[in-house]
Amino acid sequence: MKRIGVLTSGGDAPGMNAAIRAVARTAIYKGLDVIGFRRGYEGLLDGDVVPLTVSSVGGIIHRGGTILRTARCERFMKPEGVREGLQRLREYDIDALVVIGGDGSFRGAYELCKLGYPVVGIPGTIDNDMAGTDCTIGFDTACNTALQCIEKLRDTASSHERLFLVEVMGRNAGFLALEAAVAAGAEYVLVPERKFDLADLCKKLNYAHQRGKTHSLIIVAEGVMPVAELSAQLKDTGGYDARITVLGHIQRGGSPSSFDAVLASRLGGGAVEALLAGETGAMVGRTSGKIITHPLQYSWEESKGLDEDMMSLVEMLGI
Repeated sequence: MKRIGVLTSGGDAPGMNAAIRAVARTAIYKGLDVIGFRRGYEGLLDGDVVPLTVSSVGGIIHRGGTILRTARCERFMKPEGVREGLQRLREYDIDALVVIGGDGSFRGAYELCKLGYPVVGIPGTIDNDMAGTDCTIGFDTACNTALQCIEKLRDTASSHERLFLVEVMGRNAGFLALEAAVAAGAEYVLVPERKFDLADLCKKLNYAHQRGKTHSLIIVAEGVMPVAELSAQLKDTGGYDARITVLGHIQRGGSPSSFDAVLASRLGGGAVEALLAGETGAMVGRTSGKIITHPLQYSWEESKGLDEDMMSLVEMLGI
């Protein structure tokens, strides 16, 4: 193995640059050349390449976003697109590829692997919805960003004695909502993994009001329902006039936390080590503090459930 490629694909996540840096510098330390593809699989198909050197990845460990930029590529979702991508890799004499992204990005990597090409994936998504790792790159930072925003909303909710509904990202997973709810001391959290009872929610809000509580915060994962719809249901059922805040893409931006910078660095180095050890079709993850590998398909075939103790904690502490 003499040259490897690296790309970032799908949604951006804080810490992706730290992972790029770790991949590049670990590979160079091991005597390999490194080529970056801009805009993910789209850039792979278009031949949008940039050599990565020790200097070119300097100073990026704490930068948000990704210097390689990212995109979703419909062309690569078709068999002919995957074959074209493989041809591009061979044209550039690239012996293996590191893919940084979520489960959709890993599925593309898996298609390359099925054609016999060496690929290793690094899980990068704020949603934390990939099995095979305790945390994905970007999750911790997104939680801290959400917490900072929610704390400010708490001040306004308290001052004006109001009910706030705060929608956080996460696609069809509730990891981000649950973590933010516990950290912010929210009264209630709604996640896609658990069916919610509107009557029960109104009952809890009413109980809190009877105790003299003048404001409340409800954290809603985006995969549950449109937050405006929930607000309308609360008004119709319980007479509650809720204020809505959608945090949106602000959760993806900013410098990575210390945890994410370290996690990304360890996974980036681990990805190169895995390739040099002859592993392919694998993802690197961190479980119980150790860097481990699983087959790529493990990330979407295995279920990564929410921590039920955390769910119970919101219920107990939000009274």
